[in-house]
Amino acid sequence: MQALWIITSIGFLFVLIMLINRRLLREQYSMLWLLFGVVMLILSVRVQIIDLLAHAIGINYAPALLFLVGILFCIALILHLTVIVSKLSEKVIRLTQELGILHHELHERKRSDS
Repeated sequence: MQALWIITSIGFLFVLIMLINRRLLREQYSMLWLLFGVVMLILSVRVQIIDLLAHAIGINYAPALLFLVGILFCIALILHLTVIVSKLSEKVIRLTQELGILHHELHERKRSDS
């Protein structure tokens, strides 16, 4: 089973690198995914780390720690994407307003030239 997780982790990192090389995933967003892939690979190779961390935190069932980390990662990713969407929404509103102003100025110039 450990070999399956190692192969999955390496495959995940390979897909990430391919997406970055093809410019389908921007570098600024890829760092979080690469970090996740490396952590996934390390935990696949050294399963004892999960047991040690779970025991240190006080979690009796070590796989529950993986679920906790996964959920926290998803929450962090959702928060990050929400911030990006908010910034893009503001930019779209600003650009739409500027386009409306330019359209109005162009219409006024055509009127004054006529």
